[in-house]
Amino acid sequence: MNNPYFKRIAGELGIRDNQVAAAAALFEEGSTVPFMARYRKEATGSLDEVAITAIRDRLEQLAELDKRREAILKSLTEREILTAELEAAIGEADILSALEDIYLPYRPKRRTRASIAREKGLEPLAAILLDQNDNCDPEQAAAAFVDAEKEVESSEDALAGARDIIAENINEDSITRASIRECFNNLATITSRVKKKKADEAGKFRDYFEWKEKALVAPSHRILAMFRGEAEVFLNLQVRPPEVEALQLIRSRYVRETNSASDQVALAAEDAYRRLLAPSLENEIRQVLKEAADTEAIRVFTENMRELLMAAPLGQKRILAIDPGFRTGCKVVCLDAQRKLLHNTVIYPTMSKNRVEEAKRILLKLVDEYRIEAIAIGNGTASRETESFVRSCGLPAAIIVVQVNESGASIYSASEIARKEFPNYDVTVRGAVSIGRRLMDPLAELVKLDPKSIGVGQYQHDVEQGRLKTGLDDTVMSCVNRVGVEVNTASQQLLTYVSGLGPALAQNIIEYRDEKGAFKSRAELKKAKGLGAKAFEQASGFLRIRGAKNPLDASAVHPERYALVNRICKDLGITVAELMSSEDERREIRLHSYVDGDVGLPTLQDIMSELARPGRDPRDRFEVFSFAEGIEKLDDLQPGMRLPGIVTNVTNFGAFVDIGVHQDGLVHISQLADGYVSDPAKVVKVGQKVMVTVQEIDQKRNRISLSMKSE
Repeated sequence: MNNPYFKRIAGELGIRDNQVAAAAALFEEGSTVPFMARYRKEATGSLDEVAITAIRDRLEQLAELDKRREAILKSLTEREILTAELEAAIGEADILSALEDIYLPYRPKRRTRASIAREKGLEPLAAILLDQNDNCDPEQAAAAFVDAEKEVESSEDALAGARDIIAENINEDSITRASIRECFNNLATITSRVKKKKADEAGKFRDYFEWKEKALVAPSHRILAMFRGEAEVFLNLQVRPPEVEALQLIRSRYVRETNSASDQVALAAEDAYRRLLAPSLENEIRQVLKEAADTEAIRVFTENMRELLMAAPLGQKRILAIDPGFRTGCKVVCLDAQRKLLHNTVIYPTMSKNRVEEAKRILLKLVDEYRIEAIAIGNGTASRETESFVRSCGLPAAIIVVQVNESGASIYSASEIARKEFPNYDVTVRGAVSIGRRLMDPLAELVKLDPKSIGVGQYQHDVEQGRLKTGLDDTVMSCVNRVGVEVNTASQQLLTYVSGLGPALAQNIIEYRDEKGAFKSRAELKKAKGLGAKAFEQASGFLRIRGAKNPLDASAVHPERYALVNRICKDLGITVAELMSSEDERREIRLHSYVDGDVGLPTLQDIMSELARPGRDPRDRFEVFSFAEGIEKLDDLQPGMRLPGIVTNVTNFGAFVDIGVHQDGLVHISQLADGYVSDPAKVVKVGQKVMVTVQEIDQKRNRISLSMKSE
């Protein structure tokens, strides 16, 4: 990677050149984003994960630009048409569109109307017309080019061919394309109309049957909705600026006089725009709009996913989990504090009186037998009815009852991962286990799912799937490493997301653990197959071994800094355990005296913070939430009701809130707060507990409109 790129990226991100260079060097060495953000602060100048990820992505984009530049130069060289001037222009192009504009006239192409006209010998006539001489009579000039053998039957045939040549020259002129591109970018309007005879089928796109707005300011969710409507053949879309303004830009560049020859050039300019430039640049701006909309949709999805993954865990408790159902009954499982399945059965709490009494006896027996501390109820079908039943059973007051978001649980239960975990149980049991485990630790359970199946984004199936996967993988990796992973109890899926590991090394760790027993120290990790020095460097700080002989193994202090901590302890005359337990001793440390060329204050401060709360979980404390009693279905709602709810999804147009009636309600962006809201994510987060007011219930379309305004 060339050094000039470092300066460019630094300018774009508002950071220093040397920070970009340091990050690039660390990426070259195989470092991950979480590792660099946590353990290489001195090198990067304390860049956070957002900045480091942006550097990585920009380096990749610029590498692609260089790759395309090299391909173009190779093509021109092989065809022996590369000049020094052309090579210099290609070398200076700093964006892909500029590079492609320079290459366009030289790109190998199929026969065009202009190339056919050139074959007929009409290029000199095009030059005569472009001179726009007052003494030029286009008809007379064209007559000299009439040639039946060349299929130029008349003066008008000759003029048409000459205009085709002029039009192609206009289209391939890089300055003209740049000017029209700017016109598209600044003035283009996106216009949507329903296709003829499609109105009855296109109900979900009704808002866009007759829609028009400036493309520059159109929000991402509307752009993606219109593009989806077009893809499903319900809508006709056009993205163009006012034609009169685009044509004026071309005429001002090419039509220099007012005479008959100029009229021919004007006709060619109009043809160049309508037939060549406008379709080409419309495709380009559509791609620009799509990429920007994708970027925003992916941002919304990953932010929602982060909130879901970082939801407060209940922790190691004995759980009774229920996957509710009506006709098929409720699947019940009992889990110990280590998430192990102990028992499973089925109860029918929504059927006959006898069945309800039987369900109550079974539930109370299980609670007593397995010393249950909390009950998790999936929030799908029959969830509120099941919750009412559970609360009516006379449970001990210490037992909490919690509704758990079960999105994706059915997908997990039918997955290969679930089959490997529970080969002797059917999907219903696996689904209930997933619900219970989600209450204990949402992060550990959700990493087993394809994030797209959780449904906390907007138009996630419409965005570029490679970029979406990268964004989601980055988010999951960030969350997993921020929390840290207990290596002796973690699943393979959780270990996969640890910095420096991946699926193969995660599986090797599991196999070593199964064969040799629990890891007794971080150093022992090196004995797992394939886990070499680099992988150990990247992963070890994020792995925890509770109960290890060295207490630092249960902390986020990296093994490469153990010697430093030992030196501090030696200077104080105490053990590491004593240092971790004594705030007074930690206060005595003069951090500046331990700064050297390798370790700076940021690392020392992180170490002190970690010693104060070793292995701390950064997630919030768990709080019990309950829906309003008696409000269990749409029919129970009335406008004006004030109800508690949980935010299940945040989009650019508002937030969806679960109020316990099996159908999330929408708080439109205009109803999120008393004042103006530009970004819903600044007001609410997925998983947040809120109070909402029912505004409208649309029974026919199964929609609920909610408000979070104070009045």
